Amino acid sequence: STYSSKVFRVTFLTLAVSVAVPLLGVTVLLDCPIDPQPISLKEPPLLTGVLEPNTKLRKAERLWENQLVGPESIVNIGEVLFTGTADGKIIKIEDGEIQTVARIGHGPCGGYENEPTCGRPLGMRVGPNNTLFVADAYYGLYEVDPDTGETKMLVSTKTLIEGQKLSFVNDLTVTRDGRKIYFTDSSSKWQRQDYLFLVMEGTDDGLLEYDTVTKEVKVLMVGLRFPNGVQLSPAEDFVLVQETTMARIRRYYVSGLMKGGADMFVENMPGLPDNIRLSSTGGYWVAMAAVRPNPGFSLLDFLSEKPWIKRMIFKLLSRETVTKFVPKYSLVVELSETGSYKRSFHDPNGVTVAYVSEAHEHNGHLYLGSFRSPYIGRLDLQHV
Repeated sequence: STYSSKVFRVTFLTLAVSVAVPLLGVTVLLDCPIDPQPISLKEPPLLTGVLEPNTKLRKAERLWENQLVGPESIVNIGEVLFTGTADGKIIKIEDGEIQTVARIGHGPCGGYENEPTCGRPLGMRVGPNNTLFVADAYYGLYEVDPDTGETKMLVSTKTLIEGQKLSFVNDLTVTRDGRKIYFTDSSSKWQRQDYLFLVMEGTDDGLLEYDTVTKEVKVLMVGLRFPNGVQLSPAEDFVLVQETTMARIRRYYVSGLMKGGADMFVENMPGLPDNIRLSSTGGYWVAMAAVRPNPGFSLLDFLSEKPWIKRMIFKLLSRETVTKFVPKYSLVVELSETGSYKRSFHDPNGVTVAYVSEAHEHNGHLYLGSFRSPYIGRLDLQHV
């Protein structure tokens, strides 16, 4: 019996070493697509009080299911809705009918490999003359006539801005007079199809301003880790910019005594903020691309200060495989005008609405955009 036990241990250790040594060797020799930096995050806030988990998002209805592909951002002109989809289209929805207004890129479309030529409309806003301002991740800023479909390029990703290229134009917000457009370039290195690399690498980029009269582009903020959604305040004295990788919102002052200054608006959020839009109460709706559960396990927080593990993961696994480890938990929060939490809507496991990228309020309803789901969600705010 003792002899058999020794034989087993020796055999087991031999097999373990024979597997581990080649694996270690291969891991060392394999290239890693990212150069991750350590990121310091605070312990996620407890999901208590107004952040207490619930199932309120499950009361949402799915609209135009399987007729849309990843409607990221939503705007309305009257009762007509507009959105941009993953197959490069700018869509108009009137009286329940879906119509393609324009396409900035060209086919073929479908799948990550086609995005750079097909285009990917992300942030969308309505200008003072009821034209659409669109941020296309691969092509830049555009103005689109919603009636004729005519597109006008405002800022091209081919143009260097202060010696740096735009690789991932993401969201925008426009002044009421249409003079200034504030927009984010999430990365000068990674494109939208590589967003997971951007999150894990922790590189930084900035907030920019485009003047529609002078045609000038200025860099307002740098050093933001994955700058994402942007929103002007109701008084248009500051711009809020979501810093996705850092789970926080920064504030940049564009007028008044604080003009040119910046500070923190909300830090250490319960998830990774995507887009931000105004709420009817004078506050802001924030959609979370992923949650940081507490109590619970947050993969992002665990890996934040362990770049060597990130390198190991991306040497051995594909982006698609890594994405499967991210919990499909939907979360939308409403912030007050000062940044405090007013209420939160959850859908644990993303049963009804998944991958929420934006919450757009219109006529007592919250329209929920998604960067992956084949529908728009709609939540009746009077019944939650």
